Amino acid sequence: MSESTDVTLSLGYLPLIDCAPLIVAARLGFDRRHGLRLRLQRQASWAALRDKLLSGELDAAQALAGLVYGVDAGIGGPQADLAVLMTLNHNGQAIVLSSSLAAALAEGRDVRAALATLPRVPVFAQTFPTGTHAMWLYGWLAGQGVDPLREVRSLTLPPPQMPQALARGELDGFCAGEPWAAEAIAAHAGAVALPSGRLWPGHPEKVLACRRAFAALQPDTATALTAAVLEACRWLDEPQNRCEAVAWLAQPEAIGLPAATIADCLLAQPPTDPSALRFHGDGEVNPPRRSDGRWFLRQFRRWGWLAPAAADEEETRLADLHRLDSYRSAAQRLGIALPVSVERPDPVAW
Repeated sequence: MSESTDVTLSLGYLPLIDCAPLIVAARLGFDRRHGLRLRLQRQASWAALRDKLLSGELDAAQALAGLVYGVDAGIGGPQADLAVLMTLNHNGQAIVLSSSLAAALAEGRDVRAALATLPRVPVFAQTFPTGTHAMWLYGWLAGQGVDPLREVRSLTLPPPQMPQALARGELDGFCAGEPWAAEAIAAHAGAVALPSGRLWPGHPEKVLACRRAFAALQPDTATALTAAVLEACRWLDEPQNRCEAVAWLAQPEAIGLPAATIADCLLAQPPTDPSALRFHGDGEVNPPRRSDGRWFLRQFRRWGWLAPAAADEEETRLADLHRLDSYRSAAQRLGIALPVSVERPDPVAW
């Protein structure tokens, strides 16, 4: 695509730290460098973002990886053919518990015993039924010997609503992306039980998603979009650049929380820490990996949401879903090398 082309794209995002690549791409003009104009649209919930993406009101979006795979599989809502252009980040989420539960754990009780101290069935929130936060929460509970589908009540809430719901006693815990764990701590509503990067260091989190028809019918535009956001991801992994991005993310139209809270999330850990929030990692973070898709589909089967499929049928679908061709072209444009392998091992079972 030539730089004289002026293609306007509507991109959706939620107010989370890992919307940063979209904010940066538009703020620094990386979109215009690649012949685009990105019109960013903040969304109220992942369900709203999904609906606008499917209707065509949004051309692409920051999305939970598990949301894309769930919609593509037709779980819990309309089926639609989606595509993953790239991964936006690894890590950066947290499981948060109420102050009373956190205190019970601090006294030496295990999770099951701590939950037994509650006067009712424990209530936990995640952000989308097949999303990453549900997978981290369910996997963590199951690893503690608690059946997440039968022994707790699971609610779906937009992440900005979770800290206050925890403070009001409506929740006993939640899993969400930062800065909402940090906000719960600032409100003295709870404590972090586990950052997601310690559950699975380097786990996939948000992706740049679009309709499959968009990726197939507008390949030059899809490549340009990937390049613009990939350039922003690379920029964000420089510590001094993250300091600059704090003020942009703190603005009301982005996240709308104090800059100090944003900084605590964005600057707390060195990028070399395998459990830290990473946007690029010298190119390791961003390829759209089929192995990540296989992992999510196995989780959907684990929880009884998806029937088995023939291996060849599943691989064909995953190949269509992960737009490695667009990513390769974008990475080549920016001089970013592909990892030796775009497949990677699963985490230790939990």
